[in-house]
Amino acid sequence: MRSWRPMRYEDPVVDAAAVPQAVESLFQHVVDTYASETNKTAATWRQFSDEDLNWKPHAKSATVGEIMRHQILSERRFFSEFLGHSEPAVNTLLPEVATVESLSKRFVQLAVARLPWLASLSEAQWAERGKFFDEERERVWIFWRRVLHSAHHRTQLTVYLRLLDKPVPSTYGPTADVTWEGATPTLKAE
Repeated sequence: MRSWRPMRYEDPVVDAAAVPQAVESLFQHVVDTYASETNKTAATWRQFSDEDLNWKPHAKSATVGEIMRHQILSERRFFSEFLGHSEPAVNTLLPEVATVESLSKRFVQLAVARLPWLASLSEAQWAERGKFFDEERERVWIFWRRVLHSAHHRTQLTVYLRLLDKPVPSTYGPTADVTWEGATPTLKAE
């Protein structure tokens, strides 16, 4: 029985019922987390409009569109080069016309295609060491670096949303824009 409960998204891109069961129950959290993180990222991206794709808060910052394209490209690199998954050719990754919808759809399509592979890995495969830039790490460690990398870029974009005065969706709990009964952020020591 699965203990994971997805966050409340208006329109989840990965339904909990579509998340495959891991062959090793110890690693179900990996599959569930990747599906959940995909929902969080897509929910954040969908708050932007096409007019926002070239916006950036500072001359040294990346634009909204650059961050989205980087997310798609860097996930492919992590999964292919570092985790050992067979991925589509780099020149097929990005949509011909970059819109929030086309980038979001492509991001989700690529992520959903990875779920069965993640679910198929044995404990021994998760423990295998592989190349991670200029060092060697266990596959499971590399996976969690991917999640942290994705969370970093999603956080960038939630700051952009706030600066653009757009709603910030819930990712790990309530926001100033999204809350529900029982949502109690920890703001006091009591």
